[in-house]
Amino acid sequence: MAEIEVIFYIEGIGNDKKVLERALEETAKNLQNEKGVKIKYVNLEEVMETPEEELLKYSGVIEARLEGTLGDIVRLTLRYSPAVVEVLRPGKLEIESKDLMKTLGEISLFMGKLMKQFGGLAVYPRLDDIPDPRIGYSREEIEELIVEDRNILYRFVVEVFGENEEGIKTTMGKALTIEGCKINKLVVQGQMEGDNFKGLLAAELLSPFETLVQLTAKYAPVAISIIEPEIIDITANELQNTLTDLGGFVNELVTRPVKRQLMEKKNTEFKLNP
Repeated sequence: MAEIEVIFYIEGIGNDKKVLERALEETAKNLQNEKGVKIKYVNLEEVMETPEEELLKYSGVIEARLEGTLGDIVRLTLRYSPAVVEVLRPGKLEIESKDLMKTLGEISLFMGKLMKQFGGLAVYPRLDDIPDPRIGYSREEIEELIVEDRNILYRFVVEVFGENEEGIKTTMGKALTIEGCKINKLVVQGQMEGDNFKGLLAAELLSPFETLVQLTAKYAPVAISIIEPEIIDITANELQNTLTDLGGFVNELVTRPVKRQLMEKKNTEFKLNP
């Protein structure tokens, strides 16, 4: 499998300079000791102070250049949640669908564990005014979407909960459309448990590579399989955007407790000092 060379920019913020320095030093050391990838360099920048920030006024950045397979780079992106990932090479990557499915499975497992701990990621505005999506495409349309538009055809199964089966199907159809998918098939199966419906939603979708990975990270599907094509080409820009999004998703989840504490503190100060 082709080697990918990237630069991670990992940000750290805090309200205690010494604690932040130690945390960044430990992260840099862990990166340097990573196995299975080539670590070109790890640079730890000096922690800076932003006096106008009342709460998190210290910040620091680690810049790390590394090389590995797509699976390696994704694994480290999930582990270190860089704020930005820059892909240096190759300009275009070709990967077999079976290898991509393995990587997607790892993303789903990792994100699923995080979401059980910190909450979900898939949040949408009100969907009432959004028209029902088209479901079903001809073979000719599917081939054109794959060949001309570089879409991927895949099956996607997620656990669903709601008031009733039809409502879940309608809502998820609109949500998947907002995400940038074209829906070829959409089926919901399950049963009522008390006042709520619980089951599985299976969808056959067409979307670009970036959307496929984003959906996997947001929904942590219980099953995912790529139907076509067998070889998927990914540009450096597409991979760069995808990895940066992944890092952002992880960071959003793991920092929720800190953000919640900061908001509670800010609200308390506001009430005490009107």
